[in-house]
Amino acid sequence: MPQKLLCEVAEVLSHGEGVYSIFLKPGSPAPRFLPGQFLHLALDEYDPGDFWPDSRIFSIASPPAGRQLLRITYAVKGLFTGRMEKELHPGSRVWVKLPYGEFIVPTDREVCLLSGGTGVTAFTAFLAGLPAEHPHPVHFFYGARYPGLLIYRPEVEAAARRCPALRVHFLAEQGAEKVGCLPGRVTTGIVFGLVPDPRSVTYYLSGPPGMMQALVPGLQQGGVPPARIVIDAWE
Repeated sequence: MPQKLLCEVAEVLSHGEGVYSIFLKPGSPAPRFLPGQFLHLALDEYDPGDFWPDSRIFSIASPPAGRQLLRITYAVKGLFTGRMEKELHPGSRVWVKLPYGEFIVPTDREVCLLSGGTGVTAFTAFLAGLPAEHPHPVHFFYGARYPGLLIYRPEVEAAARRCPALRVHFLAEQGAEKVGCLPGRVTTGIVFGLVPDPRSVTYYLSGPPGMMQALVPGLQQGGVPPARIVIDAWE
């Protein structure tokens, strides 16, 4: 069952270009959650006897084992995230309620994960939990405007070193050739060229709306059945 928790901001990381990671320390350990689930974040004070304040939802980027410190990552795109940028600093207090969501990547089949920008946070907990002996291929595509915004690249590379079944492809729209990335955005052409049997896997997509609008019809036109396309569509 979802719980409401008062949290203290433990750390704020600025990644540049209006992208931030926030580490939240709950007053008590967060309830158990699954990789891919999300939380509601409220900036205003919450009275348990009153209505829940205005909030936004963010994927829980930290693994389920770390329930004493929750990580979210966001890009400044509107009034609420603008408030987050101005108001959140170490020591700030916020309220969260969690867990929610059914964007759960299965472990019993071959999958292809397509992520762009901060949409990668829907997959980071799953990747952190991949065991060395994972039996099915996991194809992971992670794109950003430039390499510096591939902010979870160290965690992804660590997962790939641990788990041979994880096959990682980084993409950047600018400066890709300098740091071992493929140039451009995540597209069905790139995916179909790198996944050995692209019509037989299940796809999980998380990223900005424009990415979704391009990839979903591209996958379908390429012969992927709609039932094998799962979208993290809360943004």
